[in-house]
Amino acid sequence: MEEGEVRGVANEADLEIERLKERKMREMEEDMKAMKAGGTEGEGMIDSPLIMDDASFVETVRKYPLIIVDCWAAWCGPCKMIAPIIEELAKEYAGKVVFGKLNVDENPKVASEFGIMAIPTLFVFKNGEPVDVVQGAMPKPYFEAKLKEWM
Repeated sequence: MEEGEVRGVANEADLEIERLKERKMREMEEDMKAMKAGGTEGEGMIDSPLIMDDASFVETVRKYPLIIVDCWAAWCGPCKMIAPIIEELAKEYAGKVVFGKLNVDENPKVASEFGIMAIPTLFVFKNGEPVDVVQGAMPKPYFEAKLKEWM
């Protein structure tokens, strides 16, 4: 190899690094614009479900433009099945959707107000208003398809 070839590789590598930096900056700028539009600027991206209770429920669903609340109980097998899916979705959709978890045994007021008769039940709130309900343990692709509808 000649000296020029080695430099060429280094220069190509440097160019690629610069391209990656520029792309990452554009992505970050887009994320910031989305956060500003969604009203979440400065709050950081929430990448795990919020633990909700009777006292914080109303304030929390009003605070975020789009929040999915997983109503569950510790003894519920299907709730345990979807818990990892909810965790994954919270990470994957951080900055776009907020996820919350409400233990219905420990928070009977909200469970009663929303008439929760089966769990898991997931409520979708847009701008503080309930817009959809999903009952039962569904596979991740189902939730991903529904998220696209809600966003």
